[in-house]
Amino acid sequence: MSHTSLSRFTAVAPLRAAVAAWRRAGDRVVLVPTMGALHAGHLALMARAKALGERVVASIFVNPTQFGPNEDFSRYPRDTEADLALLAEAGVDAAYLPEVAEMYPAHFSTRIEVDGLTEDLCGAYRPGHFSGVATVVTKLLNQVQPDLALFGEKDFQQLLVIRRAVRDLDLPVEIQGVPTLREADGLALSSRNRYLDAEARTRAPRLHAVLSGIAAGLADGAEAGPLLEQGRAELAAAGFDPVQYLEVRDAETLAPVERATRPARVLAAAYLGRTRLIDNVPLG
Repeated sequence: MSHTSLSRFTAVAPLRAAVAAWRRAGDRVVLVPTMGALHAGHLALMARAKALGERVVASIFVNPTQFGPNEDFSRYPRDTEADLALLAEAGVDAAYLPEVAEMYPAHFSTRIEVDGLTEDLCGAYRPGHFSGVATVVTKLLNQVQPDLALFGEKDFQQLLVIRRAVRDLDLPVEIQGVPTLREADGLALSSRNRYLDAEARTRAPRLHAVLSGIAAGLADGAEAGPLLEQGRAELAAAGFDPVQYLEVRDAETLAPVERATRPARVLAAAYLGRTRLIDNVPLG
């Protein structure tokens, strides 16, 4: 069954009423949370959502609480009308576009902290970031009350944090990760890629190439330490500065991994000019 029109919601009550009606009709509801500036990676999430449920809700909300004081909240790309056109074309049923005051009303004072998964990697460089993510995603899940929510694996640490929050808080929703979509040269699709100038764009694919090389070395039985040292040197030579982290971590706990004996990820965050790129590749 196809639904042709995209409904827009800016408040919780009418959105919940629409979702409740779908539920009564026996429809499975899938949520895809986004910060807008949609690209082909987001559209792959929408297509997956349509394959997994009868009704798809996409939220667009640039969440201020997950940006640090010196980060790019004010310049984060926003193009709501273009985003809505893409969602309509993708066959999404509802777009949820809350204002900041809807998400964080006056005297808002509750935050969700997920200990153990958030202190390291991106968390070490973006204090408060994952608390902002966990809080806003928990709110979105509670507002929309979907059966299933999809998140891209490019933000792998974020995916683990959300999974843990949902499990710990007994939220009745299934969380699924969707593999990273890439350009032909390997660069992970990201809304922030539009910050890259032409020269930086030619260097950017080295990040994925280095991660893939480390994953291949580990699969061949090598130890992580020397591979990571070589990888950091390769990234520096390609113009990445600083390389915030390049690590091999357990795919569930994010504990450091030295050998490929269990599912793991090679993860990195590094700057090209003013643009922070993150990526990861699976291992095992």
